[in-house]
Amino acid sequence: MKTAVIVFPGSNCDRDMAVALEAVTGRAPAMVWHGDSELPDGTGLIALPGGFSYGDYLRCGAISARSPIVKAVIEAAERGVPVLGVCNGFQVLTETGLLPGALMRNAGLNFVCRDVALTVENSQTAFTNGYQKGETITFPVAHHDGSYFADDATLDALEGEGRVAFRYAEPVNGAARGIAGIVNKAGNVLGMMPHPERRIESAHGGDDGRRLFEGLVAAIA
Repeated sequence: MKTAVIVFPGSNCDRDMAVALEAVTGRAPAMVWHGDSELPDGTGLIALPGGFSYGDYLRCGAISARSPIVKAVIEAAERGVPVLGVCNGFQVLTETGLLPGALMRNAGLNFVCRDVALTVENSQTAFTNGYQKGETITFPVAHHDGSYFADDATLDALEGEGRVAFRYAEPVNGAARGIAGIVNKAGNVLGMMPHPERRIESAHGGDDGRRLFEGLVAAIA
């Protein structure tokens, strides 16, 4: 499978994502610069990594969402190509409109960097089929603007349509209804704050993240 990691100025988790994708697929992903206008032919999975694209100026992800390559990402997502946005990548996805809502400053106004417990809310998506519904898993978080926000109507729709993929099992950042990850209506775009790419082998303290990537690859295949 051909995969691609989109690299923006200020990305700092792009190599982590690349290592995770290569470990699961056996093939190094293409590292696609934000200024490019096209994705490699045959790309079957796109990842938007964490970091501080453009220094988080203006709003987190707002400038990156207008980079030339993002138009190609949006077009690929609309064709059904899976897109995974983690942390800053989640922020970019909301700024593009591929996912609803926004990511706001943490409730405590502090940078949060630690392992957190999540509950799997929907195990029927391409991204979550490696888990059981209701299962508790652990991922690291590292964010300052990680509080998911949307109006009540949007939150009700996300929950009613089964689009909440992950929820924090404990208070972390003031995220609305504890939401840690959501998918689009088609189910091929996932945005999440915690970092699955940092939990893919025992040396990382567990492999809960690896199951996300393995389940996704299996679903695509």
